[in-house]
Amino acid sequence: MSRDDLAARRGVETSVYQPAEDSALLARAAVDAVSATDRTLEVGTGSGWVAERIAAETTAEVVAADLNPHACRQARSRARALESEGEGGFDVVAADLVSPFADATFDVVLFNPPYLPTDPDNEWDDWMERALSGGESGRAVIDPFLDTVGRVLSPDGFVLLLVSSLAGYEAVLDRARARGFSAEKAVEESYPFETLTVVRLRSDRD
Repeated sequence: MSRDDLAARRGVETSVYQPAEDSALLARAAVDAVSATDRTLEVGTGSGWVAERIAAETTAEVVAADLNPHACRQARSRARALESEGEGGFDVVAADLVSPFADATFDVVLFNPPYLPTDPDNEWDDWMERALSGGESGRAVIDPFLDTVGRVLSPDGFVLLLVSSLAGYEAVLDRARARGFSAEKAVEESYPFETLTVVRLRSDRD
C-alpha cells in the first residue's frame, strides 16, 4: 500500500491528521466517560477535533498534545474558536507522548495512535509518517505509550486507547496487562478493513 493510499484511507490532509471514524469513536467514548472535574490529556491530538469535542461537551479541563508543530497550530486555532464561542476551550502543548508532564497529573488520558502496519522498506521522512505509521507491527508508538502513561495518571485515573485490529488487539492488551493495567472495552465498531475498539485501562497496582 502506498503512502497516498494510506493517507486517503485515514483522512490525512497535508501534514495534520484530520477527523475520521477512529476519531469519532474515541470522542464518543470520551464524552461518555469524562466528567466535568476530570483533568484530561489527549495525546497525539492532530487537528484537535477530539479535544474540542470533550471540552465543549463535558466542560472538563483538557490539554491537547502533539509532537507535530503543524498539528499544534491547527489545534490552537480550534481552541481559540471554541473559546470565542463561550464554550471554554483547551490548552495545547508540543509534546512527545507524555514526556513533559508531571507525575499523577491527569485523571484521564486519551490516545488515537498511529497504528497502520508499514513496510519497513518504505522509509518516510515527514509528518504524514508520524500521523499514520505504526511501524511493521502497527505498535511502534502504542508500546512506548503503554510503557509510560501510567506515570502521569492520578491514582484513580484511566486511559482510553483506540486499538485497531490491524495492530493486533490481543497483543496491545497483553502489553497493557504487562504494564499493570486491567482492560475493558468501552466502545467498538467494525469496518470492511478493520475493527476499531476503544479500551479503558486502569492500573491494577496499589
